[in-house]
Amino acid sequence: MENKSLRMQDVVLIIKRRKFSIIVPFFFAVILATILVFALPPVYLSSSTILIEDQEIPSDFVRTTVTSFVEKRLQEIKQKIISTSRLQEIIDKYELYADAKKYKIKEEIIENMRDDINLQLINAEVIDKRTGRNTNVTVAFTLSYEGENDPVKVQRVASVLTSLFLEENIKVRERQTRETSIFFEEEKNKIEKSIYEIEAEISSFKEKHINELPELMQVNTQELHLTEMNIERYLEQLRSLKEKEASFIAQLSSTSPQLADEERMSKLMLELNRLKSLYSDEYPEIIYLKKEIDELGKRTNCQINKNNISNTVGKPTNPAYINIASQLSSAQSEIQSVKQQIANYEKKSNLLREYIKSTPVVEQEYRKLLMERDSLKIKYDDLMQKFMEARVAQGLESDQKGERFTLIDPALLPEKPYKPNRLAIFIIGIVLGIGCSIGLTAILEITDDTIRDARQLSLHANVPVLSVIPVYYNARETAEQKKRRNILMISGPVGLVVVLLIFHFFVMDLYVFWAKAMRNLTF
Repeated sequence: MENKSLRMQDVVLIIKRRKFSIIVPFFFAVILATILVFALPPVYLSSSTILIEDQEIPSDFVRTTVTSFVEKRLQEIKQKIISTSRLQEIIDKYELYADAKKYKIKEEIIENMRDDINLQLINAEVIDKRTGRNTNVTVAFTLSYEGENDPVKVQRVASVLTSLFLEENIKVRERQTRETSIFFEEEKNKIEKSIYEIEAEISSFKEKHINELPELMQVNTQELHLTEMNIERYLEQLRSLKEKEASFIAQLSSTSPQLADEERMSKLMLELNRLKSLYSDEYPEIIYLKKEIDELGKRTNCQINKNNISNTVGKPTNPAYINIASQLSSAQSEIQSVKQQIANYEKKSNLLREYIKSTPVVEQEYRKLLMERDSLKIKYDDLMQKFMEARVAQGLESDQKGERFTLIDPALLPEKPYKPNRLAIFIIGIVLGIGCSIGLTAILEITDDTIRDARQLSLHANVPVLSVIPVYYNARETAEQKKRRNILMISGPVGLVVVLLIFHFFVMDLYVFWAKAMRNLTF
């Protein structure tokens, strides 16, 4: 329909003509808003504010081993608290979500409770000491829980969740410091065991290569030098002794071992012994020799043991000869001794040369073992320091002197529900009803091409209207209009009664609904 301009008179006519199109949507929107106002349960919110306090002892003196960001730790704690087992325990203890248990499974109820728990961080802008720039840090957080109908239960559940957060934070920090301390202790013990093993290996290596160690290189070199000098000295001594030996031998060769008479006696005794081996004692030659030997013995005062004549045969009796022979024997003994000394020193020299030759190889292996031991000792010292710091940090957390959560605003009993906003719902229902009424009426008017007055006819036909014949209703049409009006007037209350009966028998008992509505309005 073309509409050049809309006059107030046209608006009044549209309202009269479309009164049902205006009233019905508005009526249903308001009814729906009213039902929501009375049907929606009150939701209460109870929250706690927890302050994140830094450790009391400056971190320059005692460093904590809990280095994770507080935001990450809060999320980890939250995930532990909203686990199925813990939430189920709280639900059973406080009999939460009693209505939802009738048509929801356990997993859905637990998921609803997770949605009802809210963790909100409170940040502050501070200056970072390291960079000197402004940065946002989490200084506190708010933990809240929202629940329906019973504010006392909501407050208790919020308090329980707050207590769980505080306890879990202490447990997490103590567990982290304890596990850190145990870890460093185990690593320290492993390194200590490795040090003992490498020390034993070094000791065994030193015992095996006691004379080839690098620190003995200079000693071995000096000892080799002294040994070679001793060899030279003994060689010189050996040459001197051999010269003496040669001199003594020459002297002995020119000196008779026995005196003249004694030499004669020696020859006679040798002849006597030879004849005795051939003849008896009565043999004339033997008797003569005995007589001559007796006379020679008396003259030289030599006492000959006739029973052991062989003992005196060939024995030197010349003192000069005996002296020279004694010196020769002494020289020969010294020569043997010097040769033995030279052999010993040469053996020692060869051994020292082997030590010096194998020292570089031994040094390489030895230094490798020492480097491994030194590396283990450095690592052990570092682990020992970290272990001691971890033990101090563990004591810090045990005494609750480290970073901690402090409850500054406990969960209070909510005095009124924070949602739903019933007034806002009702106003929205009215605005929605008005919008639906206007929209439906506008749609009907736009799609309706009916010409209802002379002005519309003149606009469509582009000709002036000379006169207007009014509409006259006869008695039958008047009766039908009155009948339709009465039906409409009766259908409204009847429809409302039918809706209430359906709601009563299929949705909720009206008495129960009225009691809940009154309780909601009371809160």
